[in-house]
Amino acid sequence: MKIEYFHASKHGNGAKVAEEFQRQMAAKGVTVNVHHVKHAKPKEIPPADLYVFGSPGRFGKPIGDMRGFLKKANLPSGVKYAVLVTELAPEPEKAIRIPTSEEELGKCQRVIPVINEMLQEKGLVKVAEGKIFVTGIKGPLEPNWQKEVEAFVAKIPISP
Repeated sequence: MKIEYFHASKHGNGAKVAEEFQRQMAAKGVTVNVHHVKHAKPKEIPPADLYVFGSPGRFGKPIGDMRGFLKKANLPSGVKYAVLVTELAPEPEKAIRIPTSEEELGKCQRVIPVINEMLQEKGLVKVAEGKIFVTGIKGPLEPNWQKEVEAFVAKIPISP
């Protein structure tokens, strides 16, 4: 199985997540090639059995580099994909009202739904999605974030 992983890490958190995903999949005998979208050519995406996309959020959506990459991405219809994003961890009730329920978060954190919509419009098929929280705008990643990557890896169907 071959996986191409495209991320739009701004402060290095998404790159760490991609490297951990690559390490965990290698332990299962799966090849993962990791690319930052700034250095990848969306019209020349290599063939793969699965594509993984990762992006931090900006104002509740994937950052512009990822949205631009996905708009131009030349991917065949029917191919499988997964999404693993980094999002700011919710902090219940600070000085201002911050949404804390999953329903409330869904109204302002739309990174995964936006990526899904863009890829499904191209005919791609989702197999998994997940998120890793960061504890500040620039990070660091939440404690034990590797366990979240492990849970995401467990969702990936590995075929010979």
